[in-house]
Amino acid sequence: MTYVIAQPCTDVMDKSCIEECPVDCIYEGERALYINPVECVQCGACEPACPMEAVYHKDDLPAEFLPALESNAAFFQLPLAGRTEPLGNPGGAARVGPVGADSEFVAGLPSKAEG
Repeated sequence: MTYVIAQPCTDVMDKSCIEECPVDCIYEGERALYINPVECVQCGACEPACPMEAVYHKDDLPAEFLPALESNAAFFQLPLAGRTEPLGNPGGAARVGPVGADSEFVAGLPSKAEG
């Protein structure tokens, strides 16, 4: 895994990073965005595009956002709520569309809308 989208994205999902991604590897969950570590080409275009400063290279991820690393991987490697199979590496987010579910970690975060 190279880049990861951390907690500041949760409930915001600005999607500027999606517009900059040349390989369509940023997937939309219910409350957060996720970078597919296999499909990502490590170009880094997503990082400066994020107005929430939620995108980090895994080696630069602040300690308070370390749970996002496992959460991002789980989004692709484990079955999400309402699914029997993991999302895996489907070859592009546009082919999949909004997934409508999140990793267990993101699903358990308090909603920013609730204050």
